[in-house]
Amino acid sequence: MNLTPEHPPLLQLIDDLAERGWSQQTDFLPQSLTARLAEECRARAAAGQLNPAGVGRAAGQVVNEGIRGDHILWLEPGQSEAGDQYLTAMDVLRQTLNRQFFLGLEDLECHFAFYAPGAYYLRHLDRFRDDDLRTVTVVLYLNDDWQAGEGGALRLYLGDGSTRDVLPEAGTLACFLSGDFPHEVLPATRDRLSLTGWFRRRSAAPL
Repeated sequence: MNLTPEHPPLLQLIDDLAERGWSQQTDFLPQSLTARLAEECRARAAAGQLNPAGVGRAAGQVVNEGIRGDHILWLEPGQSEAGDQYLTAMDVLRQTLNRQFFLGLEDLECHFAFYAPGAYYLRHLDRFRDDDLRTVTVVLYLNDDWQAGEGGALRLYLGDGSTRDVLPEAGTLACFLSGDFPHEVLPATRDRLSLTGWFRRRSAAPL
């Protein structure tokens, strides 16, 4: 699977970010790849490799299921062929964002996120108060045949006071500026799988 800068959903994503700071693209990646990523997420969850997600950063991070209830596994190069293909595609996106917006994005931190039925993540920002390196959030959903009545939407809080709900349907990519859009994950009636990540900019050199 080769994602190119001329991929129509990628071009639309760039236009959306320039105009409003967020984008929702369906069928961003091939169904075969999202299916393999979903299979890997389920297999790793069944093997007990996913851990309860924490709230906060570094030494201050704690598990608080009253705020978020997902289980995660960080994605690293070499874990699987499907994972490496996804990371390669995301690097094309990173380079395109840098070319278009001069963001200085240096890397991607990314994890599988598994929400069991009823799990949620309360409203929050992806950028930490004491660390502003997270610049662009990107989420790929891995759930086939998702219906609106099953819940589980990503709810974005937009600048004009309105909201946008993104259903976690397989192949849908949600992308937004990390420091600008509070959001939450609504509870679902079935397992909800995604790959959630953040492009981080270069840190400023010390004076």
